[in-house]
Parts: sequence; structure tokens; C-alpha cells
Amino acid sequence: MDLASLINLIVTIVSGGAGGNIAGALMKDKSLGGLWNTIIGILGGAGGQALLGALTGGAAAAATGTPDLASIIKDIATSGISGGAIVGIIAWIKNAMNKS
Repeated sequence: MDLASLINLIVTIVSGGAGGNIAGALMKDKSLGGLWNTIIGILGGAGGQALLGALTGGAAAAATGTPDLASIIKDIATSGISGGAIVGIIAWIKNAMNKS
């Protein structure tokens, strides 16, 4: 694993977990709990990164092996937003199932 891939992995994990916890904090009544917000946020962040990479050809850009500030910021935004979005979607589904 080269340096760029390692940095991308760390940024994805941290940003996805943070996005999941921020989403949980914003919807206190629907939060899944700190641990589940973090786990689902990490999975959502990784999924968002993979989807964006597939749509934009991110694998070719990552093959250069040198991380730059723009790609790190993109990774933070992508992972954080998708991690938070997945937590919100799962919390909404969970609450909808509890009502029925």
C-alpha cells in the first residue's frame, strides 16, 4: 500500500465516522447511538468514496501515488457527507419500521 492509498483510507475512515456522528447529533431523537453512528458513517463514507471514484475515474488519479491537498479535501467532503447521509437514511428507515 502506497502513501496516497494509506492517507485516503485514513481520511475516509475519520471523515465517514465524523459525518455519521454529526448526523446523529443533529437528529438526537433518531440517533442510532454513538457506536452505530460511527460504524455506519464509516461504511457510508467508504461507499461514497467508491461510488465517486467509479463515476469520476478516481482510481486513475490515485494511481499517481502522490496525495495533494485538493484530493484530500475532496475525500473529506465525500466521506463526511455520504457517511452522514447513510446514517440519516438508516435512522429514517429504523424509525419508520418502529412506527408500524
